[in-house]
Amino acid sequence: MRRAAKAVAELLVPYKPNMASETIPVLTAGGLPAWPPESLRVEQGEGASCGRQAVDAMRVKEVEEQVAALRTSVICAFNQLLDLKDLNTGVHSTRLAEWGMRVGQELGLEERQLQNLEVAALLHDIGKVGIPDAILRKPAKLDNEEYALMKKHPEYGWAVLRMLPGFERAALDILHHHETFDGKGYPAGLKESEIPIVSRIVCVIDAFDAMVSSRPYRQGLPSEEAVRRLIAASGTQFDPVVVQCFLSFAQNEMTGVFEAAGTSVRSAL
Repeated sequence: MRRAAKAVAELLVPYKPNMASETIPVLTAGGLPAWPPESLRVEQGEGASCGRQAVDAMRVKEVEEQVAALRTSVICAFNQLLDLKDLNTGVHSTRLAEWGMRVGQELGLEERQLQNLEVAALLHDIGKVGIPDAILRKPAKLDNEEYALMKKHPEYGWAVLRMLPGFERAALDILHHHETFDGKGYPAGLKESEIPIVSRIVCVIDAFDAMVSSRPYRQGLPSEEAVRRLIAASGTQFDPVVVQCFLSFAQNEMTGVFEAAGTSVRSAL
């Protein structure tokens, strides 16, 4: 993610030709660089049409690269905001993105879905910036009123991200990442295939990571217990296909998971 932010910064650096290796652009009478460059100029006729198409393609590619870099920098900025809100959240979100992409690839998601999955996994908790710290950091079980407010965070996240062009679908996936497979989740009570596949993936990996991670009010669960709970809730809280896919690789990587979660397999057991 830091590399992406660096790429965005490089786009803002003014053009400075390397005198030793670059040709100084030819200037017009108005002081502007001649376009197209000499290397792209072609003879009139059919060749000229092909040349213009090549120039247009170059411009489109450049714009696409700038848009992609801007999208990545927006994700980085929001992820940094999560780090400022809760130092554990950034690590949590990054871990979820890695797991989510692996599950999505195994399930054959299309490229656009994978892009939205990465955003949803990284920023699924962005709505928590609207939740008071007294609730987020409460070292005890939330009461009914507090829990009702905490349940608003998917809607807050959706309300923020849907305003950004290109993030509308990811915002919808974030809105539904606390829906359950049996229709008893929130905020809309969707069930089974009504729930977007990206939301179903984030739901599983978010729940598992939450179970094995330590909180101010509790120690993280042992890996065996977290796996047992995922399997037990498969088909009710979680999509069984997503659970099976996730556990196919997660069970072999418990050491790394626990280290990232701030504990260890041995201490948890």
